[in-house]
Parts: sequence; C-alpha cells; structure tokens
Amino acid sequence: MALRSEDLGFIAASLADIAIVAYIFFRIILLIRGTRAVQLVKGIALLLLATPVAGWLHLVATHWLLQTVQVMLVVALPVVFQPELRRALEQLGRGRLFTRSLLDLGKADQEQVLGEVAGAAFLLARRRVGALLVLERETGLREYVESGVRLDARVSAELIRSIFEPNTPLHDGAVIIRGNRLAAAACFLPFPDRGEVARELGSRHRAALGVTDHSDALAVVVSEETGRVSLAQGGVLTRDLDEAALRQRLDEAFRGRKG
Repeated sequence: MALRSEDLGFIAASLADIAIVAYIFFRIILLIRGTRAVQLVKGIALLLLATPVAGWLHLVATHWLLQTVQVMLVVALPVVFQPELRRALEQLGRGRLFTRSLLDLGKADQEQVLGEVAGAAFLLARRRVGALLVLERETGLREYVESGVRLDARVSAELIRSIFEPNTPLHDGAVIIRGNRLAAAACFLPFPDRGEVARELGSRHRAALGVTDHSDALAVVVSEETGRVSLAQGGVLTRDLDEAALRQRLDEAFRGRKG
C-alpha cells in the first residue's frame, strides 16, 4: 500500500517533533551535567518510580505521601533549579546557548590553548607572581565570568602574564578560559563548602578548590609565596607540579572527557 503525500508529511513532522524534543533534553542534560543538580534529578527520578510501585503494592499511606510530595515538587522545582534555569535563559537570550568550550575545539587548537596556559603558569612561577587560571569544561561558569571584567581575548601566555602583573587593575581574582578565549579576569570564585581544607592554603588555592567543587572545571594555581604550581580538579588539589606534569594532566583531562 503506497503512502499518500499527507501521510509522508505527517511522518516527517512527527520525526522532526521527536528530534526537537530529544535535542532539548540533550541540551538540558549538558546544562546540568557536572553540577549538583544531577543528584537532585536522580532523587526526583527515584521518587517518580517509587510512587506507582507503592500503588501497585497497595501501600496506601506511602502512596498518598509520595503523591503529596510530587505536588509539592511542582512548586519547589523552580526554586531548586533556579541557578540552572537562570543560566539557560541567559544563554538563550544572549544567543550563547551553544557556546564552544575547550572540549569542542579541534586537537591542534586545544593543544595550543593548553600549551599557552602551562607556559604562562611557569613564566609566572619563576617570578613568584601569584595566579589563578580556570579552564571551563562542560559546566558553565557564566555566573563567575559576570563577577569579573569581560575580556573575550585570544588565549596567550603574554596576555595572561600581563594580567597577573602585580599592582595592575586585573591581577586580583581569577582568569576564566572558555574555548580558546580569555572570557574574563578578576573573577570572584566560591570557597569550598567543606571544612577540612588545609589551613596553610591561601585564598587562591581555596578558590581553586571551591570552583572545582562546584563544577567540572580545572584550575591552575601559582603560589606567590613559593612559586609552586598546583592543579585543582574535582575538588582535589595536586601540588608542586613541573611543567611537563601539568601539561600531561591537562591533556589527559580534556582528551579523556572528549573521548
């Protein structure tokens, strides 16, 4: 039986509809991936699964309680996911929902950026100039970018070195790198929530731990006191790296996530 033209049109529209919805869900997953919202989504999924199971098992009180919690979630969800919703709407409104991160760059561009970052860190380390460089991955860092001075300049060791030159307007705070661009300088970052951070760590190291606790970003820290270079990832600080070790860890982090 041959398909009529209106049937073909209906099938094409349905496929396009499914593709659009699937893409929206894909972008939502990318938006919350690497954030604490993932754990909330898992909890909500468990709640939604437990409700019909309780009904099937005739657990009347439990089923009523779970249904009541679901009604409460309708009101609570916009509050719980306020940071993610705000970030998504800001990106959509500014046409930056599809901003490229360092993960999206080609291999040559990625290696060039990481080489400039590692080179700049050790140029500063040899002069005992403190610095904090944050490399954005999949978790958006827009709220921290907006706390600083926007630059949108191509990543280069010379520019990074000039930013952290003592007594210049931008030397305090962090530089945030998005893709192959220096997104902003003099950015304020959160300190870690946990209380067991070593007391000898300075504010740059604490900020590096804080931003990598709250996101999947990497943070390169140059100590002003010792000239040592450290790397924070996942809320863990690896200290006293040489240039080859730092470059290797950066390469592994970005190649591993992209592959």
